[in-house]
Amino acid sequence: MGPEDNKQLARRFFACFSANDIAGALDTMAEDATWWIAGKPGHIPSAGPHSKAQMARMFQAMAAELKDGLKFTVKNVIAEGAQVAIELESYGELRNGRVYNNEYHTLITIRSGKITQVREYLDTQHVHATWFERAG
Repeated sequence: MGPEDNKQLARRFFACFSANDIAGALDTMAEDATWWIAGKPGHIPSAGPHSKAQMARMFQAMAAELKDGLKFTVKNVIAEGAQVAIELESYGELRNGRVYNNEYHTLITIRSGKITQVREYLDTQHVHATWFERAG
């Protein structure tokens, strides 16, 4: 696969997720895929490295808390070789009334037509305030 194919695969992952097709999104990932999320694991439970199985559970848990899923808007995509850099914005309304609207820069590595590694950079303070902070 070339850079253009890799960009399409990265876009397909986020299109599936936006359509609440978690299984379709997971299908774009290799079985041994890893996903790293920025932040300090002691402060934000979602931070740190995760396996595909762990991400599947996290995606399902997120989907259960969102009224209409999490919609992604792709702002920019750059690819070179096996890597894709993608800039995104998400929007979702949680069942508890909070709004999750984050911005991301994600580096994706692709091998043999599957996502094998993801490094996700995002506003960790917003993650904590929206998903983990107690309502007061």
